[in-house]
Amino acid sequence: PCLAAAVSEAPKAMVLAAGRGSRLRPLTDTLPKPLVAVGGRPLIDWRLDALAAAGVQDVVINVAYRGQQIIDHVGDGRRWGLRIRISDEGAQALETGGGIARALPLLGRAPFLLCNADVFCELPLDGLVARAVALKPALAAHLVLVPNPPEHPGGDFSLRAGQVDDGGPSALTYAGLAVIRPSLVSGQERVAFPLAPLLRQAMGQGRVSGERYDGYWCDVGTPARLQQTQAHVSTQVAQASRR
Repeated sequence: PCLAAAVSEAPKAMVLAAGRGSRLRPLTDTLPKPLVAVGGRPLIDWRLDALAAAGVQDVVINVAYRGQQIIDHVGDGRRWGLRIRISDEGAQALETGGGIARALPLLGRAPFLLCNADVFCELPLDGLVARAVALKPALAAHLVLVPNPPEHPGGDFSLRAGQVDDGGPSALTYAGLAVIRPSLVSGQERVAFPLAPLLRQAMGQGRVSGERYDGYWCDVGTPARLQQTQAHVSTQVAQASRR
């Protein structure tokens, strides 16, 4: 489908922002990881910018650790042209699966975009928006996969002819970007549980599609990776200024 059609039926998005970010201490002793700055702007701002640019209008953000700081920062989303609602998990984060299950009343029944707040990725999200609108009824999810970074050489899932399988020698790394059908987690108790086992079960049934992205991507989970991404952004700014 063309992007214009996708935007007219824009899917919702969920931004995962509840993690502790312990590997980024001491920065995260006083700051939730989504508010750690890259290029002078909090990580979550880059993700909200990308969602707004792709035509998304409604965003749910889950929070736990220092969640009030994130709530205060994003407000109602108006400055991005978004409508933001918060799924507050309290003091203890519910992991990815539990966080989605808790947020389902805010997300509705249609496929939605799922984004990690702490991932820096330059993939435009227009394609995922269109994918969410046109997701085949038989599919439970569509994942974005990237080449394995040094810190994760074994990867997560394999991609063959547009279908995602569980691991193997050609495995790629899950990028923290996906389209999810709510039925993947509906019926689960709203307690802490990971999403990966449900995805693997759906993969075994041939119900997960995927795509590969080869542009810049980084899970900003350590000081070294934060520094790497800062350097990348600085280089991009410098190159743009010379054009």
